[in-house]
Amino acid sequence: MSYLYGLKLYSTNSSYVNEAVRLFHSGVYDYIELYAVPDSYNEYISLWYRIKIPFIIHAAHFRGGMNLAKREAELNNRRLMSEAQRFADKLNALNIIVHPGIAGEIAETARQLKLITDQRILIENKPYYAIDNDLICNGTTPDEIRMIMSEARVGFCLDIGHAICSANAHRREHYDFLAEFLELRPVLFHLTDGEVEGIKDRHDHFGAGSFDLAKILSFIPETARVTIETDKNSVNNLNDFLADIKYIKRLES
Repeated sequence: MSYLYGLKLYSTNSSYVNEAVRLFHSGVYDYIELYAVPDSYNEYISLWYRIKIPFIIHAAHFRGGMNLAKREAELNNRRLMSEAQRFADKLNALNIIVHPGIAGEIAETARQLKLITDQRILIENKPYYAIDNDLICNGTTPDEIRMIMSEARVGFCLDIGHAICSANAHRREHYDFLAEFLELRPVLFHLTDGEVEGIKDRHDHFGAGSFDLAKILSFIPETARVTIETDKNSVNNLNDFLADIKYIKRLES
């Protein structure tokens, strides 16, 4: 198999730019998935625009102040989504990834996304439990994601680690759960290692967790875009990302 691999960065990660350019031109990865840090556009857009690498944009999530599950957050959600769209417009990004929100109603998520009417949007599935305070996430099951996709007319980004965590919380078998998500035809994937029996999201380096990564790869369609979301241990280099890419490419069959 042969996948298109993505490097996950934040829009404020200026220290990684030169290394990111070098690795891209060395053929290590194929695109950057850029998280739009709130209120960073004016200061940082020129930095990313000049490097001419393919981009995917990830809109701000709960920790960045965006929560599509809450009606009272709608005005701020619109502001943050507008900034993500500005990044996407300037960088000619094919997609904008959005989280469904936390501690709210799934119908509210669908309602707000429907009003945005941007065909680039991909909804991302979430673990059942949020990282913070055991809050309950929206969009943790195939049925919830299917409803959002149908109501809001958006695409789907399948986060493998989130799906495994959610399967455990819902007391479902991991691979059956993944197979149901795959029926929704995701156009992009997120991949890390993690605790295969855990309920909390982790971003372990490949080989540091207990996911059966070779088996997981067998679920991902050939030529799919796969963003590597493993942690970065240094603010000065991308050596750990390079090691993760090499690790996962060895597992391709």
